[in-house]
Amino acid sequence: MSKKILITGGTGYIGSHTAVELLQKNYEVFLVDNFSNSHSSVLQGIKKITSKEPHFTKLELTDKEAVAAYFEDHHDLDAVIHFAALKAVGESVEKPLLYYYNNIVSLLLLLENMIAYNIPYLVFSSSCTVYGEPDKLPIKETAPIKPALSPYGNTKQISEEIILDLAKVQENFSAILLRYFNPIGAHPSGFIGELPIGIPNNLVPYITQTAAGVRDVLHIFGDDYDTPDGTCIRDYIHVVDLARAHIAALERLLNNENETSCEIFNIGTGRGHSVLEIVHTFEKVNNMILPYVIDDRREGDVEKVWADTNKAQKILNWKPQFSIEDALRDAWQWEKNYRGIKS
Repeated sequence: MSKKILITGGTGYIGSHTAVELLQKNYEVFLVDNFSNSHSSVLQGIKKITSKEPHFTKLELTDKEAVAAYFEDHHDLDAVIHFAALKAVGESVEKPLLYYYNNIVSLLLLLENMIAYNIPYLVFSSSCTVYGEPDKLPIKETAPIKPALSPYGNTKQISEEIILDLAKVQENFSAILLRYFNPIGAHPSGFIGELPIGIPNNLVPYITQTAAGVRDVLHIFGDDYDTPDGTCIRDYIHVVDLARAHIAALERLLNNENETSCEIFNIGTGRGHSVLEIVHTFEKVNNMILPYVIDDRREGDVEKVWADTNKAQKILNWKPQFSIEDALRDAWQWEKNYRGIKS
């Protein structure tokens, strides 16, 4: 019998790529999503890649009765991978209550039902935002958790604390928190990728939409940071590598290899790239010139951050396989496929 795995936010960017990896390893995959920042067409993309269909249910994870009904129908799940959350830093600054309500209530309802139905394992989608502005780079998992720079970042800190507190006292419950850095790229098939609703908050879909003519110009937020070219530095990781890290974490839990009831891992490449480096690398690998303008800094943005990934490489036996060039080539291939642009 194959293990039954629930992915919340399953039609989202990282969730859909994780679904592909699970299906290709013959897990039985259940997806829930409310399509607040994703499209139902993603389900067809998953099927095209894997020739398999995940079980899908449209579900609002802040609806207590709906979540309880879902778990009553799916009480024999083996584990949950929890992605579903609002995630735009800038929007969270403008709409803090929306972010606190959505991201915290959904987690609480999920955990309540996992405990009620004795579903023992959780892989949680956390973020490097929990570190705030770091004192030392690269960041290790032991780095201090600083006051968050945005309500979004704070929801990730609070969520981690909730899971850690539960894992301390709840028998038969274990979790792995993956603090990941900046996922970019798309599945190499071009069938699924990053497709935000409205104006993208993340750099690479903004780049690909500008390249496709959907956006007139790329906006870069600030060029006066204390970095070599003045733009923010991030640790960009190919989304397929990130998806595979979730599988490694899940299998550690399923095989009872975890050493404590709640483990934490950074997931990144261990290298930082500036915003302008990403723009110019995209131009180079895809042979084009992008129009861009420099805007004011965006509130909530950290100046520079990249990961120490030694712990994940050693304990999860995971390491990234794709380069930045691969990620930017795959991102553009996905955008072209989606828009019907001929090469």
